[in-house]
Amino acid sequence: MSCLTTIQDYALRSIGIGKRILPTTDISVCEQFTLIGSGLIWNVYFGVLALLAGFFLACILALGKNSNTAALRRPSEWFIFLFRGSPLFIQFFFAYFAFLALKKAGLVPWLTSAQAGALLVLVFNTAAYSAEIFYGALRAIPKGDVEAADAYGFSGWKKFRRIVWPSMLRLSWSAYTNEAIFLMHATTLVFFSGFPAWQQKGDALYYASYFADKTFNPFVPYPILAAYFILLTLVVIGLFGLVNRRLNKHLPSNQRQKIKLKLNLIR
Repeated sequence: MSCLTTIQDYALRSIGIGKRILPTTDISVCEQFTLIGSGLIWNVYFGVLALLAGFFLACILALGKNSNTAALRRPSEWFIFLFRGSPLFIQFFFAYFAFLALKKAGLVPWLTSAQAGALLVLVFNTAAYSAEIFYGALRAIPKGDVEAADAYGFSGWKKFRRIVWPSMLRLSWSAYTNEAIFLMHATTLVFFSGFPAWQQKGDALYYASYFADKTFNPFVPYPILAAYFILLTLVVIGLFGLVNRRLNKHLPSNQRQKIKLKLNLIR
């Protein structure tokens, strides 16, 4: 089987298109590259949707935690504490069995699927971490900026949209970029938690583990997996860098916030 044929057969296998039977003997490097890359589709799916939904939820939570009203502040604080205080893998585990109980009761049966239930867990998890980042940025906004907005007659939504919101994002974007990168890496936990892979259609790590087991050689599939995630990380850095330049375009070049990446060893 040529490499081109392998790509045609397996490039979209993770989403149900192509051959269903996985190779079991004489596994080539091309097959490993193709199937692990196919599984990366799920990692991108989880990462992108969790980032989009989690971003807006994080902004709401940050504003709630920064509120002077206890009815808004307390729920936000407890939500952030709960999802930052427990390991992500444990959150997947408990969420799956909670969703399974709801399914048995005839409620929201679709939440037991990885593409829905696991996505919801990732949204809540990244929202909690991002909310703490945004909250810190809200507290760090110079008082002079807010006072200047008041002097110009800005109030309510207009002050938030023109002054508070851009300043919060500008101050937090570097740390938020690190959270986005780590979220992409954390998507590899989905199919190793309680959420099952449907018809052997898993993510990149699922296929890498499969090849490591079949070939008894982890030194081929796992470096391939690492290479894919390094490329994915570079894409995230590039896209977030464009947003960062947009947020800081009004500042002189020597005063612009630079994205500083930090290594996260554990969630």
